[in-house]
Amino acid sequence: MGSSGNGRRPAEGHPGEAELAELHSAAQRIAANVERVLVGKPEVVRIALVTLLAEGHLLVEDVPGVGKTSLAKALARSIDCSVSRIQFTPDLLPSDITGVSIFNRQENEFEFRPGPVFANIVVGDEINRASPKTQSALLECMEERQVTVDGRTHPLHAPFMVIATQNPVEMEGTYALPEAQRDRFTARVSIGYPDPQAELAMVDGHAGRDPLAELRPVSDAAQVRTLLSTVRRVLMSPDVRRYAVELVSATRRLPELRLGASPRATLQLVQAARAHAALAGRDFVVPDDVQAVAIPVLAHRLVLTPEAQASRRSPADLVRGLLHQVPVPQGAGAQRPTEPAEWLRDLRGANPAGPQQQRTT
Repeated sequence: MGSSGNGRRPAEGHPGEAELAELHSAAQRIAANVERVLVGKPEVVRIALVTLLAEGHLLVEDVPGVGKTSLAKALARSIDCSVSRIQFTPDLLPSDITGVSIFNRQENEFEFRPGPVFANIVVGDEINRASPKTQSALLECMEERQVTVDGRTHPLHAPFMVIATQNPVEMEGTYALPEAQRDRFTARVSIGYPDPQAELAMVDGHAGRDPLAELRPVSDAAQVRTLLSTVRRVLMSPDVRRYAVELVSATRRLPELRLGASPRATLQLVQAARAHAALAGRDFVVPDDVQAVAIPVLAHRLVLTPEAQASRRSPADLVRGLLHQVPVPQGAGAQRPTEPAEWLRDLRGANPAGPQQQRTT
């Protein structure tokens, strides 16, 4: 059995129908809640849910005003757990995120005052407006779920998820995220502009009220921890695990890249595929699950060569090409096939010709 994206091995025993039904019901409620705020973007909501269930972190990148912060806040408010928000600015210091030790005169010793990172859901707004020094304050907590200050280690409580937004690097006042920082984000999504019909529905729905302020939690931290345990126990056959490894390894051989995906990317791809399978109502992973999450999980980690940049190739295009080139294990999805949940079929219907439909030999 493969390791999960956070280094823990899945618990023994694959999930039963009741556990998958609970996961589907909770995911449906959370998705419906978020879509009250982010209108017309079901695929974005799906990736956000996959990232949450994969115990990962989400990077939302797009131009200002398309709902990046609204997505992060709506997902955070849909779960009744501790939430904090950090507005990243050029003058923000690492201690403003992690916390600081302050001398207590009465006790005659230093005591630790936790920073905003000590929450279940941490919303980092415009993360690339802070300096790389400040961005690095998130490296330890995102990977190891702990914070070390003045030689003392303070654990973070599960669930723990960072949802960060960033503007395109070419915009003024931004710093490019270091490769190590990008690699810690499980998935990246770009919201994009809504179509005219969805934008009209948004105008009507937001007239005179703020849907975000009216959101009420539809789940809680205890239930999310149960759902995470369910996802860890989703089965993944050796053939599908090998397919995921070959897909990631192929990025390291592309001449258009000067940096391919890391082994951490492999672990997170596997865990995201497990989450996608669980959302589809299955207790096992098929190659379609790996393909469905490959672009959001891998593309933001790839660094193009100057020649590839000049030819306007994108990392997403390269991953899409690999999905057509890397052989798919035949028969790996023939075990106990089940129909995906109805709400997920609706989400997939937005892109019926996506990479999950491809089969190569």
